[in-house]
Amino acid sequence: MSFYTSLNGLKNAQTDLGVIAHNIANVETTGFKKSRVEFSDIVAGSAYSNPKLIQGIGATVQAIGQNFALGPIEQTGSALDLAINGDGFFTTKAALTGQVYYSRNGGFVMDENGFIHDGENNRLQVFPVDITTGVATSTTPQDIQVPLTNGAGSNFAGLTVRDDGNVVATYADGTNSFVGKVALAAFVAPTGLRQVGSSNWTANGLSGAASYGEPGTGQYGKLLSGALERSNVDIAEELVGLITAQRNFQANAKAIDTATQLSQTIINLRT
Repeated sequence: MSFYTSLNGLKNAQTDLGVIAHNIANVETTGFKKSRVEFSDIVAGSAYSNPKLIQGIGATVQAIGQNFALGPIEQTGSALDLAINGDGFFTTKAALTGQVYYSRNGGFVMDENGFIHDGENNRLQVFPVDITTGVATSTTPQDIQVPLTNGAGSNFAGLTVRDDGNVVATYADGTNSFVGKVALAAFVAPTGLRQVGSSNWTANGLSGAASYGEPGTGQYGKLLSGALERSNVDIAEELVGLITAQRNFQANAKAIDTATQLSQTIINLRT
């Protein structure tokens, strides 16, 4: 039994090492959230077993939990670099498949057609607004597309995002026009979101459905323009965890070696 108990320990330590290595690899990934492994013990016994004689048989991985603590905010000065000071998520939609993603990576760009999207061509979702007042006219998020000319025929000249989420386009004739208000999403259980890579998550039954709101309201958080949220990985903490996981792996390997020596001694007994 000790062989299998220690083998479980080796597998658990290997999983822990893998998660820590993933965290360290993403220490410079914008909007990344670190994870940690949660273990639970395994005990085998029946209703007829003496509770004072039940022996544990190792441990198993109970969950790999995500930590959504706010990462450091870096000022970039770019108008379309956005950060959320709160619990909200940016909402994007894939241009081809329509798949909805949620992200803390606010590094956006505008393409030649006026769509604002991330590096994976997922379009930023906003609430439609009145072009003169900036007041939201609907609570249903949609793709944002900046008009490349205004009603007077003047060409697009620049773009700014205000703290309240309003995206304002400026034109060559000096006029401004509101083109949308950034829609932020929040979840009852964000740790249940499914990781899909590229600092994106998707909703599922564990996270619950997204609720949408404007920046600066409720739990959604304030919007910071010209800034990005860095990874929340603490490299010193991860290196300490790496050493601990390595020691756990070595200890379980030593336990297997000891059990092997005991078995060999028993086999070599002579009567």
